[in-house]
Amino acid sequence: MGMAAEAQYHVLAVDDSLLDRKLIERLLKTSSYHVTAVDSGSKALEFLGLLEDEHNDALAPSVSLNDHHQDVDVNLIITDYCMPGMTGYDLLRKIKESKSLKDIPVVIMSSENIPSRINRCLEEGAEEFFLKPVQLSDVNKLKPHLLKGRDKESEPSINKRKGMEEYHSHDITRTKYDGLEVV
Repeated sequence: MGMAAEAQYHVLAVDDSLLDRKLIERLLKTSSYHVTAVDSGSKALEFLGLLEDEHNDALAPSVSLNDHHQDVDVNLIITDYCMPGMTGYDLLRKIKESKSLKDIPVVIMSSENIPSRINRCLEEGAEEFFLKPVQLSDVNKLKPHLLKGRDKESEPSINKRKGMEEYHSHDITRTKYDGLEVV
């Protein structure tokens, strides 16, 4: 197979439950992903090099910080929704607010099927919402997101269209709102 087969996707899995972490880790490794598992949102941000950013906001980021971003090459983040401290939703928002991380696809897992929660996560930019226990068939859905994340240039037109629809719907609501403002 040569070198190409060696280029593994790196998935960061975030879950406060050891059992769930082991399960998702095993599923991802079965699909030959490289996995880093952490037990909290803040540990995930630390691993991604984002925690230091927050303290250094006022200052120009130090060189070492930028290096730190280079060597952490995470292709996808999969996080539990319900965690003490920082929920998966909070983590998702922090990632999407970060210039350096916002392109990393984020997938949320939850043992509760709560449509409003699912919609809120998807609206904030989550790629998928998996119900626990996560199955191998769920993990198989990660591949297109990984490919999209890795190769921005040649993403299929479907993704572009989806993006445009999103912007489009935002514009429509904004226009309606502006209309109200004028009246």
